[in-house]
Amino acid sequence: MAISVENYVKLANFYNEMTRVLSAICVAKGGIAMENYVGRFFAADVLEFIVEYGNGLKKTGVTIDKNISSVMNLFEKQYESVKSLVTPNQKPVHEMTLEEFEKIMNI
Repeated sequence: MAISVENYVKLANFYNEMTRVLSAICVAKGGIAMENYVGRFFAADVLEFIVEYGNGLKKTGVTIDKNISSVMNLFEKQYESVKSLVTPNQKPVHEMTLEEFEKIMNI
């Protein structure tokens, strides 16, 4: 996927639609709280991807509309609150910090 503002908008729209569907699933399953729904991990991974995509887009120096920029800032704030839910990057154990190792081992 070529990095572009248009693709960022597509990703943002996908994420927003996905969160609506996840909310509907939680309701349909008897009102499960989102923090108890297993899909929250996938949503966190998607949000991480979108935030990183946005950071890459900023680095290209392309002009970003203020509305898109505000969406980027909103997603960054949301990501900070779910950062602990993302799938850890796979590093060799000898390169991990103690905190990374404990997180992967669920200690």
